[in-house]
Amino acid sequence: MNAPTPAQQLLPEIKARAVPPALLEALQTRFAAQFSTALVVREQHGRDESAFSVPPPAAVVFAQNTQDVSDTVKLAAQFKVPVIPFGVGSSLEGHLLAVQGGISLDVSRMNEVLSINADDLTVTVQPGVTRKQLNEAVKSTGLFFPIDPGADATLGGMAATRASGTNAVRYGTMRENVLALEVVTAQGDVIRTGTRAKKSSAGYDLTRLMVGSEGTLGVITEVTVRLYPLPEAVMAATCSFDSLADAVNTTIQVIQLGVPIARCELLDANTIRMVNTHSRLTLREGTMLLMEFHGSPASVKEQVETVQGIASDFGGQTFEWAATPEERTRLWTARHNAYFAGIQSRPGCKAITTDTCVPISHLADALLDSVAEAEQSGLTYFLVGHVGDGNFHMGYLIDPDSATERATAEQLNHQLVHRALALGGTCTGEHGVGLHKMGFLVEETGSGTVAMMRAIKQALDPDDIMNPGKIFLI
Repeated sequence: MNAPTPAQQLLPEIKARAVPPALLEALQTRFAAQFSTALVVREQHGRDESAFSVPPPAAVVFAQNTQDVSDTVKLAAQFKVPVIPFGVGSSLEGHLLAVQGGISLDVSRMNEVLSINADDLTVTVQPGVTRKQLNEAVKSTGLFFPIDPGADATLGGMAATRASGTNAVRYGTMRENVLALEVVTAQGDVIRTGTRAKKSSAGYDLTRLMVGSEGTLGVITEVTVRLYPLPEAVMAATCSFDSLADAVNTTIQVIQLGVPIARCELLDANTIRMVNTHSRLTLREGTMLLMEFHGSPASVKEQVETVQGIASDFGGQTFEWAATPEERTRLWTARHNAYFAGIQSRPGCKAITTDTCVPISHLADALLDSVAEAEQSGLTYFLVGHVGDGNFHMGYLIDPDSATERATAEQLNHQLVHRALALGGTCTGEHGVGLHKMGFLVEETGSGTVAMMRAIKQALDPDDIMNPGKIFLI
């Protein structure tokens, strides 16, 4: 037997459950061409953007509608075999890995926009619809969906992980923007939570329970979300700083003064170098804030003037504007590709990433100390952050076969998260817990809170077949 890789050594000891041939035969009979046990297909569904290495699922079902999902879960439930929902595979914390074996349930073919209710500012979609697809579908209505995690993720995956992204400082996260869901339970039943109404006091808020549950309580098969009017005026700007502290303090002042900025992203000098190479840009190689302002022409002008004044007080320089859609798209595409720019800067590497979030008043404390530790470690790293809401990401680039580099990266990650928790923050602002942050969840919430979560899981999924081994162990 081969020795475990450094990534495998970080996983809890969990035995894969056997998948009976009778289940595979039943799935093959039910789904025919929508079912596959081919190794290349299974391997594609057995990896994500995390650094974990886990054997692939036993088989893959490609669902095309809610009935397909329900039938898959019912068959798996008969044999007590795990079901792992799969969208586009862009998760960073091991959410879709088959750590206990089982069946990967791919919902990417469930990609229809079911109804656009422009008058009510809502839209209902199947879970495989991606954010770019959704915005293309609604652009003729003068509306848009603002949640933008960077990757062209599916709406089902975004709801399952409670995603947010660059626009969260103004428009909130998936938690605030999901109104209703259709969900297939662990028994294969189809339930609906919430309505298209803006508010409700009817019973338990099961929508919020499912949003962020990471596929451990059910499979999302429809999502109803809020839409927003396209702003009359949009202006993007970059501003460079000689020090990270000046950029962070500018951000803190902007938020504390109540400027309704739509996006406020931070990239450090390491990241700018990587982005320039990857996206063929010539951005000044220093700490940079990338900002965007939405509103009427007059309100945008007022926001810009206020932020310029604050930035100038902290030594901000080379304020550059991107007023046209093409210029803005180029800038934001480069920002969204920062992760891949980092990966490509060291061929063959893997990124150990984190995404803590702290109260805005403690952002400088959390970020500056974490950067100092990364510098001292000698590891190559990148830093990006949705700093307008106190959320930032460190990516430590390691040789996946080097136990020493992995241990160093994990130690840095632990120090960063512990610091965030001590400052009243969270171990994950948007990636979710998945595999990587199960231990931190207990530290953040307490054993009693995790025990209550576990009790909910056991009540709704007594055989632990819904994406088991994630968030916490049963």
